[in-house]
Amino acid sequence: MTEKKGATRNRYRRIGSDLKKVDAYVLTQKDYDEIPELTDEDFARGIWHIGGVPVSRGRPKSKAPKHAVSLRLDTDVVAYFRRGGRGWQSRINAALRKVAKLPKEKRKKA
Repeated sequence: MTEKKGATRNRYRRIGSDLKKVDAYVLTQKDYDEIPELTDEDFARGIWHIGGVPVSRGRPKSKAPKHAVSLRLDTDVVAYFRRGGRGWQSRINAALRKVAKLPKEKRKKA
């Protein structure tokens, strides 16, 4: 690191910007005319805020997340559960819960 301790702060002083003048500037119609039209792509890249707080997109975080594990199972066991179609990993999880005598998991469908 070659910069001195206060160098970052001093670098911003050298800009010479008058922030009071910038804050006092009133936008006119001419200023708005210079702003390009926003497209759907622009909005798709944006970040939603509710009450000033950024809202995460996508699937909501689970209160009880599952853990990814690497598990070696016999081929016939995996084939048996896969024959049932989608959700075969959840069925293995349910079978393990039953053998371990754990209560049934109550998940809300979204």
